[in-house]
Amino acid sequence: MRSKQSLWRRWTLAVLVHVVLIAIWHFWVVLGDVPPYVMATPWDTLMALGEDYDWTHNTLVTAGEIFLGFFAAVIFGVGIAVLFSWSSLTTELMMPAILSTNMIPKVALGPIIIVWFSYGFLPNSIIAFSICFLPILLTTARGLTEIEPDLLDLVRALRASRWQVFTKIQLPGSLPYIFSGMKVAVVLAVAGAIVGEFIASGEGLGYLMLQVQVTLDTAAMLMAVLLTTLIGVVLYGIVIGLEKLVVVQDRRLEGS
Repeated sequence: MRSKQSLWRRWTLAVLVHVVLIAIWHFWVVLGDVPPYVMATPWDTLMALGEDYDWTHNTLVTAGEIFLGFFAAVIFGVGIAVLFSWSSLTTELMMPAILSTNMIPKVALGPIIIVWFSYGFLPNSIIAFSICFLPILLTTARGLTEIEPDLLDLVRALRASRWQVFTKIQLPGSLPYIFSGMKVAVVLAVAGAIVGEFIASGEGLGYLMLQVQVTLDTAAMLMAVLLTTLIGVVLYGIVIGLEKLVVVQDRRLEGS
């Protein structure tokens, strides 16, 4: 009962905060007599959805790039972290190269990716993947090594196999770390996909932002930003939902 009340309280506060922000936005534009090409009102921004900008197609393209890049990063990040936990030699060989390549600014790497893979959906997904891969890898690798030594000694004394240690001890214990990395990666995946569309693309919300910028259609630009934000919020909500399903919650925290 208490957890349900806490959930409703969080949702109510979240809605109220967003309503207040929209109200501040509206009154700042109206009372400040801000020109429409500088900042549109919330209503004008909403009305931009009625303009012929193929919103559905562009939104689905950007969403597909974000989701593909994100889930590819989860698969590869978690998979490589598992390899690192099983072999210190693999860590010593691969980690320096992974860190070095991730220090390359992704905006600088974007044109090279486009030369290699042309432009469009795939290279934008690759850019999203390249940005959000490292946080997942590092947090997962940390989680797989954060095991109580006494617990490891116990299961080894019981002659547990490496696979049993991994599935029964390491993986469950690392799940909070994995999901922490995934939450950070959601934000980075959104940024990566939009950066790719800015560099070279013929579709997507980032591409649309550049097109309407020329005509100073600020309402359409803001709507593209809001739709991009909505995609990120949906993906973040999926991560939160998965976390609640697979991560064992501490009952002491729920009751506090």
